[in-house]
Amino acid sequence: MVASGAAGTPGTVLITGTTSGVGLNAVKALVDRGWYVVTLNRDPVRAAAAAATLAIPTAQLSHLRMDLGDLESVRVGVETLVASLGRPIDALVINAAVYKPRLKQPERSPQGYEQSMATNHLGHFLLIQMLLADLQQSSHPSRRLIILGTVTANSKELGGKIPIPAPADLGDLSGFEAGFKAPIAMANGKPFKPGKAYKDSKLCNMITSQELHRRLHQTTGIIFSSLYPGCVADTPLFRNTPQLFQKVFPWFQKNITGGYVSQALAGERVAQVVADPEFAVSGVHWSWGNRQKQGGKQFSQELSDKASNPTTAAKMWDYSLKLVGLA
Repeated sequence: MVASGAAGTPGTVLITGTTSGVGLNAVKALVDRGWYVVTLNRDPVRAAAAAATLAIPTAQLSHLRMDLGDLESVRVGVETLVASLGRPIDALVINAAVYKPRLKQPERSPQGYEQSMATNHLGHFLLIQMLLADLQQSSHPSRRLIILGTVTANSKELGGKIPIPAPADLGDLSGFEAGFKAPIAMANGKPFKPGKAYKDSKLCNMITSQELHRRLHQTTGIIFSSLYPGCVADTPLFRNTPQLFQKVFPWFQKNITGGYVSQALAGERVAQVVADPEFAVSGVHWSWGNRQKQGGKQFSQELSDKASNPTTAAKMWDYSLKLVGLA
């Protein structure tokens, strides 16, 4: 494959979940830097329309259909992508997520897995495994695989200590071990809690980033990192929460906690982690803190043992390989 340029210069990046919010704004920030962006979404037409609302130049964009909640859609999407892209893949951004905290019963993916774990973790895990070889072939000197994390999945931070409905915790991974199909809906095999299911899936994302770094950075040279861009309190991620919450939460983050970050700024921060030379450090979870400061700088945020424990990570990795059909 041809070289895509020196560190800090444009390349080709794939981003999941770009029809709104942080993902859409990350597309704009990367295109503004000269990158070519391939978006992966359930609805490419909607993704193109969303990009048009921000006047993102179409010459630097392409859109591919991929439903991260359906493993077969991921497989077909990757096959289509590799056959048609015609350029190296220099970076991959794992961003798409579903959050449905008001469910009474779990929704299921076409493969029978609880939907938030299926979409947020398992679909992305399969996507990563299928694209690692292509990413490794890139000649860009700063190849990167970036995963969006969340403060609520890291108990080293205040947001991760909140016990509502329960902290992120994979427990003994008995749900994974048992196959994660009905009646199982939680990683620890316990009764379904939709808010915790989301937190657990994001914890899996952060564990995946750490385990990729441990297993593959030294031999591949790929930069594996995650980030929490700040509290994007008005993102469409919260569209399934009560209307009152959608009004109060942004106000609370702006005026009480100081944690609020706009969608545009969060997208810019994702682009920085993808493209800027100062972020070419593997194994880091980047953060800008829980209280936003004017001109605040990024730093490496310490992760909890639940997110960084090598034994837990190895078990989750092996179970995930089985669940996505790669064991």
